[in-house]
Amino acid sequence: MVTLRPSPVDAADAHELLAEYFRSRTEGFAEIDVSYTTTFPDRAAFEPPRGVFIVLDDDEGAAVGCGGIRRLPPGPHGMRYEVKHLYLRPQTRGRGCGRLLMDELESRARELGARELVLDTHHSLEAAAALYARTGFVTIPRYNDNPNASRWYSKALGEDGAEPPLP
Repeated sequence: MVTLRPSPVDAADAHELLAEYFRSRTEGFAEIDVSYTTTFPDRAAFEPPRGVFIVLDDDEGAAVGCGGIRRLPPGPHGMRYEVKHLYLRPQTRGRGCGRLLMDELESRARELGARELVLDTHHSLEAAAALYARTGFVTIPRYNDNPNASRWYSKALGEDGAEPPLP
């Protein structure tokens, strides 16, 4: 059974996963003639209450995935957190681990008082876009200047898990 645990972003296993993630993005973007800018995350941005970073361990206790949330300035729904650095090693994909990780990040965001989750991605990452749609994210206008992004998503979070009322 896989387990999820909070981790500093600069812990050895988290750093290794992030390095793999950045390498895979750099290589994948090069295949479509797009450059990728690598920026390792700041540890403080992923420590409560500013954020959290989660590592997913497989049945044998090996780190096989990661992702985090970090607080942004408030958005249209109030307190807002951003999903960052969602990565699963290839052998884990297609087994529901992405959904598990997204659900955990959303739960942690709710615990921190988030009313909205946002994220950005690149249009070439089809599997990621499908995961975001399955977990309730909808496309929104650009909210940041990430040079690696071409799509932006949001999920409104209401109190006690309910969607906030429509304006």
